[in-house]
Amino acid sequence: MEKKGIEISNANMGYKTQGNELVILKNISLHLTAGELIGIAGINGSGKSTLIRTICGLQPLLNGSVSLSGKQIDSIEREERAKIISVVLTEKIGGFNLSCYDAIAMGRMPYTNLFGALGEEDKRIIERSINECGLQEHRNKLLNELSDGLFQKTMIARCLAQETDIMLLDEPGAFLDYAAKHELFGRLKKLSELNNKCILISSHELDLLLKYCSKVLLVNESGVELIPVQEALANKTFRLISGGYL
Repeated sequence: MEKKGIEISNANMGYKTQGNELVILKNISLHLTAGELIGIAGINGSGKSTLIRTICGLQPLLNGSVSLSGKQIDSIEREERAKIISVVLTEKIGGFNLSCYDAIAMGRMPYTNLFGALGEEDKRIIERSINECGLQEHRNKLLNELSDGLFQKTMIARCLAQETDIMLLDEPGAFLDYAAKHELFGRLKKLSELNNKCILISSHELDLLLKYCSKVLLVNESGVELIPVQEALANKTFRLISGGYL
């Protein structure tokens, strides 16, 4: 039986610049299991995005190892990796005449043939993702015609259409209105529990992390700390991140 989740061992994460290493996160060891929605919390510049980009392979490890569903990330071919892990980043993507529907359909690329032809099952999954994110009325709009909130929903729908066991979302609620943020977090919580997915979501909305997540991964200059959400309010690092306002 496939081992789902993320395993990080003795990892240094950061950047290489002009032959030198800039370490942002040092000696990270974590085991993140399937069936949980895990929130990532930290102040700006603490390394949340670095952690997400390194886990999904967009940024190379400086040292140590990262395993996805029991396989070391550097041994997984790109096409296979796209079937295991999906990601929503803060950066905007573009594309000439790329519509909302086209962007969401890109989530099915790891499963299509050489010509990218969509089968009936692919189309069903795309439609479901569109409906789940409330994009029915915007499906034919070009990406550059979408508001920031609708663009963000489109990227989340693409991630859902990819149907991976592991999902990483970096500030996905940044441009969403209040109700949409709660809908998103609630949907991700159900998705993690009912579909046995490992979902990590970084957010400055600490109240939403407390309400919907089962665990919180605290990121600061000292490293990372994974705690049950029930212990967050009594945790010194969490109190520092919240500024004492929770």
